[in-house]
Amino acid sequence: MNKDTTNNFSTVLHALQQQRVIAYPTEAVFGLGCDPDSEVAVEALLGLKHRPREKGLILIADNFQQLLPYIDETALSDTQLQTVLATWPGPVTWVMPARATTPTWLTGQFSSLAVRVTDHPLVKELCHKFGKPLVSTSANLNGQPPCRLADEVIKQFGHDFPVLAGHVGGRENPSEIKDALTGNLIRQG
Repeated sequence: MNKDTTNNFSTVLHALQQQRVIAYPTEAVFGLGCDPDSEVAVEALLGLKHRPREKGLILIADNFQQLLPYIDETALSDTQLQTVLATWPGPVTWVMPARATTPTWLTGQFSSLAVRVTDHPLVKELCHKFGKPLVSTSANLNGQPPCRLADEVIKQFGHDFPVLAGHVGGRENPSEIKDALTGNLIRQG
């Protein structure tokens, strides 16, 4: 990382620690994220997106271990778990049974949670340094297309919004979403 990127990284990490919403590049588009354990931060994110709490959210992580406090991997068979793990790191999001302790501000009306282990190097590093996964939803205001450039995020959210400088991956579409218990496709990637 060059000096500007390092300073920007520190600023974004500090914003996360202060329960703020941030934007960061993912495999296809910029994502909005925050500390999944902070109801204040998640409510701020939902407010920005005009997203109902009932819909639930996605968590994006550096590695599978970061997801274990939120998902109940024991509800999956060995075969189901191996199917999930074979797609990670990568752009496949899996809906998995949530732990009973997982906050409803993450699960919404569901007993499951959508999770992904990313292969985007900047997000991996951010999750690693933050020490846990991030909430992940597309960075765009209601009715606007998802942002693919940092400048687009700034145009929609303002110059003071913490944006991790970097480029999105080469994917055209957002991540594929599948059900870990059934293998069914929920959203085409």
